[in-house]
Amino acid sequence: MDRPLILITNDDGIEARGIHSLVDAVRHLGDVVVVAPDGPRSAQSSAITMNTPLRIWKHFEKDGLKMYRCNGTPTDCVKIAVYNILDRKPDIILAGINHGDNTSISVIYSGTMGAVLEGCVEGVPSIGFSLTTHDPRADFSEAMKYASIITEKVLRDGLPKDVCLNVNFPVGVKLKGYKVVRQANARWQERYVVREDPNNNTYYWLTGELHNNEPEAEDTDEFVVKNGYASVVPCHVDMTHYATVEQLKSWDYEETE
Repeated sequence: MDRPLILITNDDGIEARGIHSLVDAVRHLGDVVVVAPDGPRSAQSSAITMNTPLRIWKHFEKDGLKMYRCNGTPTDCVKIAVYNILDRKPDIILAGINHGDNTSISVIYSGTMGAVLEGCVEGVPSIGFSLTTHDPRADFSEAMKYASIITEKVLRDGLPKDVCLNVNFPVGVKLKGYKVVRQANARWQERYVVREDPNNNTYYWLTGELHNNEPEAEDTDEFVVKNGYASVVPCHVDMTHYATVEQLKSWDYEETE
């Protein structure tokens, strides 16, 4: 009970190199339990499993590290860990290190951040870590160093209520440090490639590229990541736009007899 309890998950699956790098980065900070999908679950956002039975298998246990795999989503993994696996609420929830960045608008699609937001709902300080490459053989050493630093800081100082962190690391550089910034105003310009399968049935394959609407804005995650820093963006689950609540108050309507 003296050591923090650290719950780790991801959306790339329990065999992904990124999650094992994250475990190695933070094991010295507390007792680690991993509950992760049994295979890739990217772009699941905050999806939960409703119509399929969830199953859990013990994947690995050695030297105090326990790892479980689950057939559900990253959000399922957090829920089932908190309510059915752990004997107490974790002190911190970590997701990643994701293979691929979750900067700007990608945060709303990310299974990594879906898990982190679920931790936020549970009232647990939570952090998502992502690396800006999908290469399964990528060098995670710099990301591991700063994941350890940021995790230790959150364990020590906590986070505001209902706030979590979205952390992104550039790849292939020695990091200059990290900066707390905002989400860039960027959008995916998407298109579907039309193909035919061997049976002459048409199918569609999603592709596209990110368009940054403010590439010179120095206070954004896209900018600092492209300039050799890790980005740290505070996020929260309350999606209310409060200024517009006041603006639209005149719309209020009440039935009268």
